[in-house]
Amino acid sequence: MKMILAIAAGGALGSVARHLMAVRITDWLGSGFPWGIFVVNILGGLILGVLVEMMALRWSPSGEWRAFVIVGILGGFTTFSSFSLDVVLLVERGDHMLAALYIIGSVVLSVGALFGAMMLVRTVLA
Repeated sequence: MKMILAIAAGGALGSVARHLMAVRITDWLGSGFPWGIFVVNILGGLILGVLVEMMALRWSPSGEWRAFVIVGILGGFTTFSSFSLDVVLLVERGDHMLAALYIIGSVVLSVGALFGAMMLVRTVLA
């Protein structure tokens, strides 16, 4: 139960931080391109990379703390960090083809699922 609470608390903090940062970046750079989420996802990947390596090499926090920061805060902050970590783990394992399939499949199928669901709802409700 402590693990679930740690993730939930971190997720709330990360989600609010994502919203605030995305709005601020969009205010600065304009809304012609989704700059806010673009920057948030890149920043989240950078932070995740630092944390994963720090935890592997120098710092060994408890499982709850790891879950709070990585799954909770960064998972709530980004919409991309867990996916990015999975890709890196596949590449470091030497599974380059599987990593490429995961990247392509995730993007194409996720966006396709969104479009498909939207069209389904439009059809049903029209």
